Order: sequence, then C-alpha cells, then structure tokens
Amino acid sequence: MSTPSVAAIEQFAGKGAARSAARKRNRSAGLNAGSERRPRWLTYLLLGVTIAISFYPLYYAFLLASSTASDIARNPIPSLIPGSHFFENVQRVLESDIGFWKAVTNSVIIAVVTSLSVVLFSTLAGFSFAKLRFKGRGPLLVFVIATTAVPTQLGVVPLFLVMKQLGWIGQLQAVIVPGLVTAFGVFWMTQYLESALPYELIEAARVDGASMFRTFWSIALPAARPAATMLGLFTFVASWTNYFWPFIILGSANPTLPVALQLLQATFFKDMSLIMAGVVLSVIPLLVLFIAAGRQLVAGIMQGAVKG
Repeated sequence: MSTPSVAAIEQFAGKGAARSAARKRNRSAGLNAGSERRPRWLTYLLLGVTIAISFYPLYYAFLLASSTASDIARNPIPSLIPGSHFFENVQRVLESDIGFWKAVTNSVIIAVVTSLSVVLFSTLAGFSFAKLRFKGRGPLLVFVIATTAVPTQLGVVPLFLVMKQLGWIGQLQAVIVPGLVTAFGVFWMTQYLESALPYELIEAARVDGASMFRTFWSIALPAARPAATMLGLFTFVASWTNYFWPFIILGSANPTLPVALQLLQATFFKDMSLIMAGVVLSVIPLLVLFIAAGRQLVAGIMQGAVKG
C-alpha cells in the first residue's frame, strides 16, 4: 500500500496534519541522504583553519631559513613575507662539513629497507594471527602487543652491547636490523586482515592447490594493500625522523640526516637560519612522498580490499 501524498493528507485531515507529515518525510529523507549531502561552509572553514595551523610550523621554519642570523636576533618572529636568503642558506648547508649527501643516502637506505621489511613481516605475522589457528596464538599476540608498553630507552643499553659484540657500531645495519618488524605493525595488520580477508578466499585457494605461502602472496597481501600502504608510509616517516638510536649507535662519523642536522649547531652560537634551512631540506622528501602516495592511499582505502 502506497503512502498518501501531502496533498491527500491535507484534503482529508487538514493543513496541520499535512505540515506534520511533510516535516517527518523531510527528516526521513535527510537521514537517508545524509551521506550524499554536500559539506557546508562551516566544514570548509574548520578544515581550512586546521590546515593553516598544521602548516604554519613548517612555514615558520621556511621564514627563518630565508632570513639571516642577525635578522633573527633582532626579530625572532619574522614577518609573513619570506626573505631573500633561503637559497644562500641552503648552499651553506650543502657545503658544510656535516656530510649532507652522505646523511641523506644513509637515511634513504634505512627508511626504505625498514619500511619494506616492516610491511612484509608485519603482514606475514598479521595473516598468521588473524587467519591461522595454532596453539598459543592468543597469548603470543598479547605478548607482542605488550612489548609496545616497554619504553625504547630501557632497551638501549642491552641493544648497544649486542651491537658491540656483533661489531656493528657505526654501521647502518645496527639501525636497520632492530627495526625490521614492529609490534604495532603486527597488531595493525592483524586487526585489518581479521575483518578484510574472508576465510572463503583462503579455503578456495587451498582447494585449488595453493601452498600457504602462495595463498599469502596471492590472496592476503593484495587484500592488505590499503593497510600495508599506510603502515609503510608511517614507518618511512618514523625512520626518516628517528634521532635517538642513530645518534647513539652511528654518531657523527656515519650519520643519518637528523643526526647530521644536529651537527649544524655550534658550541657557543646557533645560526637558526642555517639550522632551519637544513630542517626544510629534510622535510621536502616527506612532502613529496605524501603527495605521491596520498592519492593511492586514499584510493586503496575507498576501494576496499575485497570486492563483494
């Protein structure tokens, strides 16, 4: 039986009942079409303010990098218009004795290798915890997650002693090997694959004669692409900006980029224009990475891992 129109309700029950029915239908239509409603100006305003607040620290660093040390001493808060000394300060950073390009190369090697290994091993472990049934699965997963509560500083001394016994002091593998897999990555991929990968796909692959590793490589890994992309991106950023452990184990002889930038600080004088120029240079690769991978990241999340 069809729902009577507003005009029919007004004819038989009066204008008050018609207005009440119209309001109810408008509310129902609003709830049903809520996902299709265009954002209002207030939403764009809040997003714009959030973006401006987030972007201002980087822009402030660029303002300092385009100034001189004397200008910063006279006016620590510069005007919003950049100065004309940015490329001059960049040239000073590149020609300094900190070994800038060597530090960049070390950071790229560490960040790329660490990101790829964390994605691979975390997805393997997440697939095992999420879809395989073996004795001790639950307690082992709880133990892995519990390791995230241990501060990094507590493990520095024993880790340093191990690296010394291996003869890795000052070498890149001393930074790469401890970060090949992370507890957060295992937990992240376990939670994602638990809901994104149906058992039916695994059973179908096993019926077709695929081995367990082939099932992981052909079924689980493509299904985990959105979460793996996010994990790889966050791991790359964390490795690129990591300062504490590389500073201890590598030192100034074979530094990463954050450690090399620390060497720009003199003992009794800090040239903030020079330091901020190095900071801006170190952030540029991250911005390029987010711009290049952002569209694929959003597209992967929107498409979903498994199509019904």
